[in-house]
Amino acid sequence: MSTACSYTARFFLILVFFSAVSADGATEPSGRLIVIRVANFGWNVAANLKIDGRTVANIVQGRKYDHPISAGRHLLTISAVPNIIMSEPSSLTVNVRPGATYIFTAMWDSYHVYLQPTTLSPAEFARLGL
Repeated sequence: MSTACSYTARFFLILVFFSAVSADGATEPSGRLIVIRVANFGWNVAANLKIDGRTVANIVQGRKYDHPISAGRHLLTISAVPNIIMSEPSSLTVNVRPGATYIFTAMWDSYHVYLQPTTLSPAEFARLGL
């Protein structure tokens, strides 16, 4: 009977060890992406944000996009929705470093939508409460 308990205990320890190792390997390094929408964007227009060609958010008035983003090179694309004036989307490439925060503002200027990098630090941004 003690042999069966010994094998069960060993099996359990091996299972715990492999679970811990696989959990460590499953996390990939990431940064943080924040996109805020400028106030004059329009009350009935959202900023459509795409990362690497996939829509991740429609940022409406008073809202922001604030999520982790995997480390590496990413293409950020912003456009207006609905796009009743037929403006072209604009894109920029960002090389995300693990642990870094990237803050952009979705801007609207002369029927052109674009992302403007902010000069605020993450601490200054947090103090604004955006």
